[in-house]
Amino acid sequence: MHKRLLLHAGGDGTSARSAVIEHLRGGLRAVMIPYAQSDHDRATARFAEWLNPLGVEITGVHTADDPAAAIGAADAVFVTGGNSFRLVNALHRLGLIEPVREAIERGVPYYGASAGSNVACPTIRTTNDMPIVQPPSFAAFNLVPFQINPHYIDPPPPEARIGETREERLREFLEENEVTVVGLREQSWLEIDGPSMRLVGTGGAVLFRRDAEPEQLQGGADLSAMLLETPRYDA
Repeated sequence: MHKRLLLHAGGDGTSARSAVIEHLRGGLRAVMIPYAQSDHDRATARFAEWLNPLGVEITGVHTADDPAAAIGAADAVFVTGGNSFRLVNALHRLGLIEPVREAIERGVPYYGASAGSNVACPTIRTTNDMPIVQPPSFAAFNLVPFQINPHYIDPPPPEARIGETREERLREFLEENEVTVVGLREQSWLEIDGPSMRLVGTGGAVLFRRDAEPEQLQGGADLSAMLLETPRYDA
């Protein structure tokens, strides 16, 4: 089986609803991993409101007696946005990294938004979030061989600048790590189906690589070659 991922920048996800339904492809039992937020029931209910009427049953993994078994039995895995440090801390504490990775390797579709996109990467080092908790590791699901910076914001003009820009922070990250970073603007997402990957939505994205100028991307861009890359961290 091949991987099927939909990785959303976060923010207003309504533009991707039809894509999410297509992504599920008839799957009726989805598990929500809501640990990026403090109110797990509310995070799960938000998705249930629009998916339940379509016949998709969403269960918060926090309600399961055996979370790993619930993931193994699901037709789809959803990971909501929130704080990436809180999320990855819970994933390690509950031992859910491998069960999710195994499910996706079997072809179970994965939907991640914001923090949910961060944890699809090898590490959460390109998150925008404050480290409100200290996880045992920054290592995440490693479903793709690149990094995502969701909610990407372009640098303001010099006269409007206050503090560091997102671009400067990502360039600093690339001084220490040799891995492609996708700065994913809101209203955009990545669709991965086996060996193919494309950028979808109206927001576009910015591609960052070490020793290269940022590259502007528009919806429809074929990024399949990135799935073959080998990242190097602390390099």
